[in-house]
Amino acid sequence: MNIINLGWNDFFAASFQPFKESGCFAGKVSVEHKQYIEVYCEFGEINCEISGKFRHQAKSQEEFPAVGDWIAFRYMEKERKGIVQQILPRTSKISRKVAGQNTQEQVIAANVDYLFIVTSLNTDFNMRRLERYLTVAWDSGSSPVIILNKADLCTDTDSFLAETEEIAFGVPVHLMSALNKEGLEQLQPYFEGHKTCALIGSSGVGKSTIINKIIGTDRQRVNELRPSMDKGMHTTTQRELIILPDGGLLIDTPGMREIQLWDADQGVAEAFEDVTEYAKNCRFRNCQHRQEPGCAVRNAVENGDIGSGRFQNFQKMQEELQQLKGKQELHARLEAKRQDKILHRAIKNMKKVKGK
Repeated sequence: MNIINLGWNDFFAASFQPFKESGCFAGKVSVEHKQYIEVYCEFGEINCEISGKFRHQAKSQEEFPAVGDWIAFRYMEKERKGIVQQILPRTSKISRKVAGQNTQEQVIAANVDYLFIVTSLNTDFNMRRLERYLTVAWDSGSSPVIILNKADLCTDTDSFLAETEEIAFGVPVHLMSALNKEGLEQLQPYFEGHKTCALIGSSGVGKSTIINKIIGTDRQRVNELRPSMDKGMHTTTQRELIILPDGGLLIDTPGMREIQLWDADQGVAEAFEDVTEYAKNCRFRNCQHRQEPGCAVRNAVENGDIGSGRFQNFQKMQEELQQLKGKQELHARLEAKRQDKILHRAIKNMKKVKGK
């Protein structure tokens, strides 16, 4: 297997050089498991274990290999497996806050060139959710692309297209019916040059169908629509990197009804470009766009230049990020305190040993 076909380039080669000199090989993560990862490399597809040193030095979940990561590994020929030594620097990182109360980052995929945001033209269509996905995309360093799937179920595609383009601000928007193979050719240019693309969206929007039609076989299991809910049943259960027959790579992800933000200030600014532009004309530089006098953003909302629903979603995300920052600061203080206790305990034990 030629790793150039996996998206290997000069950027990764430069950061890999020290590991190459020490006898390591490069590979790209295709699937994550709890105890090991599956990797594409010059030896084909192999399993790699995380070295004890790597596991000990990793301070958070974000520092472990994710699908799409390039890694340096030592190859054990007899066992035909690898031992992960290091993750190479990432060109992009699609992240979210883990579900629940834990204040941790979860990396959904890494080194993604284009992020396909998939929604379907039925009851799943939700502008506010699209704005959230756009925020995640812009913050990741990937280029967002919006796919309006299941056009065969819609009688007024032009309205949906116009409504989407209104918040897309130059992001490509493609209408398609993956089931009927209509519009799939629009995606081919994004894979040229061994590019890596990823699919993200709610359960049942047709991500698995898109993959099956692109690769020409039913690799990903698909369930029919639930007639009572007008939604498909989710079938993808893990993130997976797939090599496409005509070149390029595609990462499938499990459906996400809601995606919690993680350090997405820049993503919010880019996804809500109109709000950001109006904010430059506010009287106060630190205007929160609530009750402050001379707020250009609130004036734009009142005049109908910014939709009220869009503005409320912007405020919701801003509040979410503020709460997250508070939790992150608390987590950092508690972790520092924990490390301090460990250090003092170690020093105390050393003094006891010396005193004997």
